[in-house]
Amino acid sequence: MGNRIITEGNYRYIETGEGTPLIILHGLMGGLSNFQGVTSYFPEKGYKVLVPELPIYGMPLLKTNVKSFAKYLERFIEFKKLNNVILLGNSLGGHIGLLHTKLYPEMVKALVITGSSGLYESAMGDGYPKRGDYEFIKKKAEDVFYNPKVATKEIVDEVFATVNDRMKLVKTLSIAKSAIRHNMAKDLPKMKTPTCIIWGKNDSVTPPNVAEEFHELLPDSDLYWIDKCGHAPMMEHPKEFNAILYDWLQKRNF
Repeated sequence: MGNRIITEGNYRYIETGEGTPLIILHGLMGGLSNFQGVTSYFPEKGYKVLVPELPIYGMPLLKTNVKSFAKYLERFIEFKKLNNVILLGNSLGGHIGLLHTKLYPEMVKALVITGSSGLYESAMGDGYPKRGDYEFIKKKAEDVFYNPKVATKEIVDEVFATVNDRMKLVKTLSIAKSAIRHNMAKDLPKMKTPTCIIWGKNDSVTPPNVAEEFHELLPDSDLYWIDKCGHAPMMEHPKEFNAILYDWLQKRNF
């Protein structure tokens, strides 16, 4: 990735640009580079883009849950002395963004979710992981995208290494269980934060009806679709994703 990772205090993160803070939250199997399209586009539009590395495998097992990550995010925002932030989360990152917004609504100006968990119990993947079976992992990684070629060897290797590391596997399953426990269906109607929902029409991990349910339950949300697109629109269709998000931010004066 073009941007250097900064290590400061207890945090590792990317920071680029000046202006309104846009904090990007990656998913369970997603590295910081998944958002390269966003991090190169928005600084030129007047946004300070920050991508913290979430300590998904660095927390003690008892704290490996969605709530701990939402609190970690709050500490990061305080550490960086930010306010009125825009949160953008994919998959588990969307769930962390939603829970953070519920817990600290005064800190968040707007929320953007894409392929987010938080409503749908299979969002963390079912029938997995089979350790040691590279072809199975490769197929699982390809299924995340509409175009399987987006699942490069580098991505597959990273997922394969994670599920073959016993402690990481235990923590992955702990997070998955925590995401199911933290179902947010009852919370969403009370959350007034303006929310932009951008979803792949062909998402098989969090299917389109999940996006419709988010849209229905959140009082102030707009829903946008990207065609021929799976679970990670910002990776599969970065230009279209950026255009939708920028238009929405302009429309809402963020």
